[in-house]
Amino acid sequence: MAARANGVALDRLATVLGHRFGEPALLEQAVTHPSATSPARPDNQRLEFLGDRVLGLIVAEALLAAYPGEAEGALAPRFNALVRGETLAEIAVEIGLGEFLRLGRSEATGGGRKKKAILADAMEAVIAALFLDGGMAAAQHFVLARWQGRIEAQDEAPMDAKTRLQEWAQGRGMAPPAYAVTGREGPDHAPRFTIEARLESGETTAGQASSKKQAEQVAAAALLARLGVTGGDDE
Repeated sequence: MAARANGVALDRLATVLGHRFGEPALLEQAVTHPSATSPARPDNQRLEFLGDRVLGLIVAEALLAAYPGEAEGALAPRFNALVRGETLAEIAVEIGLGEFLRLGRSEATGGGRKKKAILADAMEAVIAALFLDGGMAAAQHFVLARWQGRIEAQDEAPMDAKTRLQEWAQGRGMAPPAYAVTGREGPDHAPRFTIEARLESGETTAGQASSKKQAEQVAAAALLARLGVTGGDDE
């Protein structure tokens, strides 16, 4: 009965995604958090690794089409804003992905269905499942349906957090912020880096992400928030 209930839930998720899976096991794996893994039920970390790359390719191609006159320096912050964990988590919430996650008891009772990091990772894994089951067309159909509005809404290229922090520091006569790796965890195919951002004046914050560059952005954003710097403001 439980297996059937799980199957019904996955059917509903597939409907939300707009794809009929030939291999439903791919979708099941995509929503399985490491806390719920077993020998018969692999977790979604490998799919997360692939989904990150698939999403990046689709978004990069869409940006080239949407902003044909922009240089790489302007496209990069647009791209970063669209593929960051916060955006992935937002879209996961929009489609109700948390409802379908397979979580261990501790994560389920600890609010795991609403945790941004878990939702973002699962969203990447779902994109990978679409890609493996239906090819690039299936993944692209879903991604563009959910991301295109965000792509077109970027009237001006957003300034990434590292650039904003550097400009804030330089505007006050400080040296550029320094970044240092303070931790690394997870398997080789899905690492998590912890980066510390430090200002000459002594303020520090840390950020964690699946790549060093992303972790630097997270750390810079956290430091901006601590300093009370929002948007493009420098006060």
